[in-house]
Amino acid sequence: MKNKTLKNIFIALVFIFLFLPIIILVIYSFNTSKMNIIFEGFTFEWYKTMLTNTDLLEAFANTLIIAITSTIASTIIGTIGAVGLYKYNFPFKGLINKLIYIPIVIPEIVLGISLLSIYTLMKLELGMPTLILSHIAFSIPFVIVSVRSNLSPLITTYEEAAQDLGANPLNTFFKVTLPAIMPGVISGATLSFTLSLDDVVISYFTAGPGSNTLPLKIYSMIKTGITPDVNALSTIMLLVTTAIITVSAIYQSRNIAEGGKS
Repeated sequence: MKNKTLKNIFIALVFIFLFLPIIILVIYSFNTSKMNIIFEGFTFEWYKTMLTNTDLLEAFANTLIIAITSTIASTIIGTIGAVGLYKYNFPFKGLINKLIYIPIVIPEIVLGISLLSIYTLMKLELGMPTLILSHIAFSIPFVIVSVRSNLSPLITTYEEAAQDLGANPLNTFFKVTLPAIMPGVISGATLSFTLSLDDVVISYFTAGPGSNTLPLKIYSMIKTGITPDVNALSTIMLLVTTAIITVSAIYQSRNIAEGGKS
């Protein structure tokens, strides 16, 4: 009984440590004071102010454009790459499977400097295109790992059965393979989207004039102080991200339940 109580206390402390900063951010988005030090009163004024802050909204728009574009591209490339790495044998396949994890485990500053060096060598002007390419580059490995975890010999059996019944490879992929690995595709896409939304380090090295993102905008405000309208926008982003993750989790749980019934 004592061990169970200690376990519950430990779990509670972990959740408090993880979610207390987020709760404070949401609370201070309703603070009447411009200084995020003491909560003086309740107001919705900062949500109205947020809508008139053109610099903040422009940075947020850039962030959404980059996140959506890079998520779509990395999900398509990562899904095709995961299926190819699973189904086909080719030289250095084992080495490539190991190299995929390098962008995931290395510090972001190393990847940021590497990408900046490549763009400099290619004489590419830093801006939205380089930001999107950078986000695609660091998102693809996450999609590959997520999709590959859903691939199994049973899917290969279904593919062979479909082809025996007359389906061509393209129809087999879209009607058999893709539905089977869709939970992994959605997980990879969700992870790519959230990683792109809050990336600072890689964006810092690969952004150019006129391509400021919301994380970079907030980072630049640290010296002068972050205003509550940033908290208001962050709260809205938190709600949207939570909704996306919830829908993804519900979809995956339904697929698991349907798979168990079948």
